[in-house]
Amino acid sequence: MSNSKVRMLVSVSMLSALSYLLTFIKFPLPVFPDFLTIDFSDIPAMIGAFIFGPLAGTLVLLIKNIINYITTGSPVGFPVGQVANFVAGMLYVMPMYYIYRHFKGSKRGLLVGIGTGTLAMTLFMSLFNYIILLPLYLKLLNFDLGVSFAKAVVVSIMPFNLIKGVLVGYLFMLMFGRLKKWIERQQLQR
Repeated sequence: MSNSKVRMLVSVSMLSALSYLLTFIKFPLPVFPDFLTIDFSDIPAMIGAFIFGPLAGTLVLLIKNIINYITTGSPVGFPVGQVANFVAGMLYVMPMYYIYRHFKGSKRGLLVGIGTGTLAMTLFMSLFNYIILLPLYLKLLNFDLGVSFAKAVVVSIMPFNLIKGVLVGYLFMLMFGRLKKWIERQQLQR
């Protein structure tokens, strides 16, 4: 195996471990259901994607959620929450990565990428929750929302994902200002 592949595997492993640890630093937002919490565990996947490309970002998200399921389980017996987290992370990180590359690494590209990732995550996760996740959770937990799926999505899922995308993006932009030169050096060593 070449040095660059070993370097990528080691980096993806370290970023996955960091991403998993960041899942424990989470907080709820007061007006949303308890299962919707903000964490910053997608940031290591962003860093991995920016250095090694989309496969590395995908692997970080996947490994984080596999470890999370193995260590914490799921109230419904299979990884519904982890699948949702993986899909949301992909919808957020991948548009950001591709748009940033399209804009040739500019600050404007990062901002447009964060905005696009936030909108993609918000819209597609709203549909995913409406069509698949909410009905599945409610059936498996034998629980009644008390409101329609549409209202639950519009009142909680959509605004939550918008807020999460903005908060994670803001923190990443603050970090990226200091990390950009380091990330560019890492890209050259690929």
